[in-house]
Amino acid sequence: MSVQFNYRYGIAAILIFLVEVLIATVLKDIFFIRAYLGDVLVVMLLYAFVRSFAWMDEARLILGIFIFSCMIETAQYFNIAERLGFRPGSIMYTVIGNSFSWIDIACYAAGCIILYGFVGLKR
Repeated sequence: MSVQFNYRYGIAAILIFLVEVLIATVLKDIFFIRAYLGDVLVVMLLYAFVRSFAWMDEARLILGIFIFSCMIETAQYFNIAERLGFRPGSIMYTVIGNSFSWIDIACYAAGCIILYGFVGLKR
């Protein structure tokens, strides 16, 4: 793994983050966008963020992001945000999440598959 800042991925991470904020604040009432598109994009956000600081094998990174996402989703099943003392409505409570869903895992998988497709096209 090589560590060096990559501006393209850094800018991509910032742009995806801004889209996620837009989804969470302005588009929150549009169920499909809030419930599904946000979860698909979050894996892309994680990918762009990691790649902005480190170069590593793309396939391994995407797999690692999927596993990480599944771990967070599993933690939601055990109400980890509440156990850590975060109050409903707080930023950290929202970031960590508060309800387990198999559909969320499917969205993470879809996001990772899309990412893998982009990585393949890039080569």
